[in-house]
Amino acid sequence: LSKIKIDTIALAVLAEQGYTPQSVPPAGQVVLIRRNANLSTGGTAIDVTDLVHPEVAARAVDAVRIIGLDIAGVDILAQDITRPMEEQGAVVVEVNAGPGLRMHVAPSVGVPRQVGRDIIDMMFPPGDDGRIPIAAVTGVNGKTTVTRFIAHILRGTGRRVGMTCTDGIYLDERRIEKGDCSGPQSARMVLMNPTVEMAVFETARGGILREGLGFDQCDVAVVTNIGDGDHLGLADVHTPEQLAVVKRVVVEAVSPKGVAVLNAADPLVAAMAMYCPGQVALFAIDGNHPEIQRHRKAGGKAALVRDGQIILAEGEHEQVVTTLSRVPLTFGGRVAFEVENSLAAIAAAVYMGVPLEIVRARAESFTPDMSKVPARFNLFQINGATVIVDYGHNASSLRAMIAALDGFPHQRRTCVYTTAGDRRDCDIICQGEILGNAFDRVILYEDHYLRGRKQGEIIAFFRQGLARGNRVKQVEEVYGADNAVATALNSVGSGELLLAQADTVDETVDFIRKYLADLNQPEGPTDNLSQVVPARVDSAAPAKAPAALAAASVAART
Repeated sequence: LSKIKIDTIALAVLAEQGYTPQSVPPAGQVVLIRRNANLSTGGTAIDVTDLVHPEVAARAVDAVRIIGLDIAGVDILAQDITRPMEEQGAVVVEVNAGPGLRMHVAPSVGVPRQVGRDIIDMMFPPGDDGRIPIAAVTGVNGKTTVTRFIAHILRGTGRRVGMTCTDGIYLDERRIEKGDCSGPQSARMVLMNPTVEMAVFETARGGILREGLGFDQCDVAVVTNIGDGDHLGLADVHTPEQLAVVKRVVVEAVSPKGVAVLNAADPLVAAMAMYCPGQVALFAIDGNHPEIQRHRKAGGKAALVRDGQIILAEGEHEQVVTTLSRVPLTFGGRVAFEVENSLAAIAAAVYMGVPLEIVRARAESFTPDMSKVPARFNLFQINGATVIVDYGHNASSLRAMIAALDGFPHQRRTCVYTTAGDRRDCDIICQGEILGNAFDRVILYEDHYLRGRKQGEIIAFFRQGLARGNRVKQVEEVYGADNAVATALNSVGSGELLLAQADTVDETVDFIRKYLADLNQPEGPTDNLSQVVPARVDSAAPAKAPAALAAASVAART
């Protein structure tokens, strides 16, 4: 029962009937104190589920769907609920997003209805564990590219895909949050969205150390590489081996029915296999890599390249997915670290249950432009020069990028470069030496975000490394990323190759886009640069990776 308040409404209704609260009505007299029938104001709950006309029920459902709710209470004013609403001028007067359940579970009259159980069954159908497929991607380099590639493939299934990465949070291809969103808070935001049907999470070191993972289990975990490591000296992580322990938690979170996709060519990554509760799939460009061979002999899964083909294997069985010449991200196999990234992404999508024909079609439509992979080896031709824009900012990624440059014709090399101020002095000096051995001209820059360094300190360490280089002839210093890139773009010409490193992805991409727009040039590579060249091998020789690919650095790129 509900306690009835004697308020101004009750007094007015009583007065209409000639009563006051002090009146004593005759025996049997019905006295109204409200004109509405809510339970909270004294109404009686009578179950009429079996009496309501189908048209009345349909109109109630229509009202809820128009608003976009899945659970609601609908108030209808009608003379007779056993007749269609249109016949009697009945109307919907309220759609309540938070309806009470008490009147259904325990009506005053009629059959109790277990609506709470029905709601739970709708939200979590019998046999459904309430989970969605999750892929988690970690490593030192290549995380963002692999994350975006997997999400691109998953969207080909027609299901809604949530993705987090260092560029933001995405629902399908719409970015809903900008910035570095590669941590657990961003993952939880995606998982709390009821419209998301599949998720791909870039899972970076910082978030793991702060809060762990944003999920308890994943269906597929990808570890791209560890290489020489990055962020060393921070948060008590001083060696690549210690960093591998941090990254390994993603492998440990694989469900018993899931798969860990691991880089066979990186010893620290391959060693994570023993910690995976599920199955393990190894990937490597060289299908004859000892780790791949041992794993396949034991019946294990693998992704590899042979004769310019991307192959998925399990034990002795092999299946060709596509050719490198048809995967734009790899530039026909010329960019080895993108071949590694493609192997990891394709394997992950297949092991998430995506049909092979969808994987193939989506892999062949994932282009290396600023829309799909901003500042990840985006290639242009400007003023006759080959221009590459990339986010790489550590020694491993720098070596991997330099190894790819020989695949593009040029006579002289220029690089625009900086690094994060929280890297160790020795790491900055090492990168300077790598630059000095690989480029003819280096434009160093610092921006407003120095991460604790004094102005000019990063450049000073770079110069120490550059002094050890045997190729660099010209070193310049410019303040600000845009100014440095503009200096390079305005001075390079035919026969030159420019590698422009993006310190802040969004800002650099916006600047490049405006620069290209001013030149009326498209954002994608021109035909002669994007033309792919299928890798070749000697058909009489034992199966092996093409020489250009086998020479790749262990480190795939971000």
